[in-house]
This record gives sequence, structure tokens and C-alpha cells, in this order.
Amino acid sequence: MNRGRGQRAWRGMNRVAIAKAAVALPAGVKARGVLRERAMNRLEAAYAAELERRRLVRAIAWWAFEALKLRLADNTFYTPDFVVMGVGGEIEIHETKGFWEEDARIKIKVAAEQFPFRFLGITRASKREGGGWAEEAF
Repeated sequence: MNRGRGQRAWRGMNRVAIAKAAVALPAGVKARGVLRERAMNRLEAAYAAELERRRLVRAIAWWAFEALKLRLADNTFYTPDFVVMGVGGEIEIHETKGFWEEDARIKIKVAAEQFPFRFLGITRASKREGGGWAEEAF
């Protein structure tokens, strides 16, 4: 059997060395399928600034971005955008959307039925409505 040049390079290496060599990628190249911490999009960043403003004026006690992962069913999870704690200790889940797709709306409704949190859908209010943020309770 002809193993070719690539196979000979692995001969004599232990499993740890093989794993390290297989993971090493050239600078600036990312492997597909590698999970990494997700950064906020512009809408989420703007709402995070609003939550921080609310925290500083003591309207809320605490907030975090993607801090929870809720299991809805086998192999079905929901990671809300923001977890917010009110000054009274109540926990709210805030999901920011520029536009609500039907699957996202179904997922948040299922989560609202299963978990004892208040779930809010957050969108930008139009300038005709005075701007700011529009809330929809689930």
C-alpha cells in the first residue's frame, strides 16, 4: 500500500503531538465549525449600552450578555441575548431582534412556558413612535 508523503510525516509522533499539529493553522485562518465566543451585533451593542445606562441610574441591578443556555427539549437549546436582574431581584430575559422570524418567536414562547422568568422581545421603536426601545412580553 502506498501511504504517500503525508502519512510518513505522522509516523513516530505520539497522539498529543499529532493533535497539536492537526490544530495548528496559519495565522489569520480559522477552521470551519470551531465554536468561539460570539460578539454582539450593532443592535445588541446599542441595547447593552441602554442596559448599562439603566444600571448606572439604578433602574436595574445587573445584566449579562448570553449568560444562560436554556434546554427546551432534546437537542434544542435557547440562548437569550440578555439576562437582566431588576432591583428587586427578579430575573428577566431580553431578546433583541431587528425583525422577528417565526422560528425565533416560537422558541421564546416555548421558553416562556417552561421557565419562571419574564421574557421580553426588544426591538427598536420607530422614530415616529419617538425612538428608543419597544418591548413585547411573552
